[in-house]
Amino acid sequence: MTSTDPSATADIDALVRAVLRELGHAGGAPLAAEAPAAGPAAAEATGPEELVIDLPDPTEESARRRIGVEDPADPEGLRNLCAATTARLGVGRAGPRPRTASLLLFEADHGVTQDAIYGEVPEELKERMGLFTVRTQVSDRGEYLLRPDLGRRLSPEARATIEERCTKHPDVQICVGDGLSAAAIENNLPDIYPVIEQGLRAAGLSVGTPFFIENCRVGVMNEVNTIIDARLVLLLIGERPGLGIADALSAYMGFHPEPGKTDAERDLVCMITVNGGTNPLEAGAYVVELVEKTLQYGASGVELRQRSATTA
Repeated sequence: MTSTDPSATADIDALVRAVLRELGHAGGAPLAAEAPAAGPAAAEATGPEELVIDLPDPTEESARRRIGVEDPADPEGLRNLCAATTARLGVGRAGPRPRTASLLLFEADHGVTQDAIYGEVPEELKERMGLFTVRTQVSDRGEYLLRPDLGRRLSPEARATIEERCTKHPDVQICVGDGLSAAAIENNLPDIYPVIEQGLRAAGLSVGTPFFIENCRVGVMNEVNTIIDARLVLLLIGERPGLGIADALSAYMGFHPEPGKTDAERDLVCMITVNGGTNPLEAGAYVVELVEKTLQYGASGVELRQRSATTA
């Protein structure tokens, strides 16, 4: 139903203008001009007004650092607090709602996480890194999210391929898995993998045949080692994306993993990314040190901490 009541038109106009003012306060440009007096007569006199609002790109770093709290009690303290963390602090609100700029940033970050989760690691990258591909028992990405247990088990075809193509009984077996972020592999693997491989060989350790596991969960390393029988399995896998960082890589490792072993018997180097985490080059060097320590003590996870503590 269309209302012809001048007072209703004025109310709608005032509401629209209030929303646009809020957008401008959130970081966009102010309105080009104030609205003329509401009503048919004013509209006839001036014609329709073009309202322009220019919001900042919500993916820019400046958008993340914008403080939206009006008249904070301690402005300097709030600025220092917000500068000390990437958490969403001081974003402000419009009544009970988030400000428009905050909502746009949330939606933009959510879109990035969806791209990371549902993305695929390029075949060109896998070929360049010398990785052949095997798959878990997951049939598609939807099932991957609903059935983590299937992501921990290799398909029969994968087991046969690994048996045929991989060197057995190495000191270290390196695997790469997409996990929950294809972007983590695409953005970080070219930097971290050469550091790890060269570091392991320089330490005099034998390295098995590397390969890529599609729709991979961490626990698959137990099943991989029933075929490879390596002293240590190292799995580079995409982390669960968060709002703001969706390309973080994790390096899981376990001493002689086998079915039944849990996270308590593994070690982890996480948050490997140039976007606010540990640089892949630095992380690669640390991974090599941790691998050497694991093999030295013949244990990983909680047991490694206990053994190293008793000999310290």
